[in-house]
Amino acid sequence: MSAQTPPRRPPQRATLQPRFTLTLFYFFVFFLLYSLLLASLDLMEVWRTLPPEPAQQEAAKEAAKEALQGRLWMPLLAAMVTTGIGLYAGLLPGARFKD
Repeated sequence: MSAQTPPRRPPQRATLQPRFTLTLFYFFVFFLLYSLLLASLDLMEVWRTLPPEPAQQEAAKEAAKEALQGRLWMPLLAAMVTTGIGLYAGLLPGARFKD
């Protein structure tokens, strides 16, 4: 009895799996979302009080800067936790934590 060799398979092509890039993308999207939510009350106040002109834009920039100053760790931590939970639970499309 001779041992049979298994049939040869054609070589598989490498597929692009940008998991790290997608993870960074999700992290920054969540960070921007949480930063906007943190500054939204101050931005709404500027929007209600000033007429739409260039002064409103400058006041909005200052209001957002003051709202986030000293509290930037909040959206940073929230983005890390949200991204981690999304990866672990498999809820973020294209990015998987487990294989």
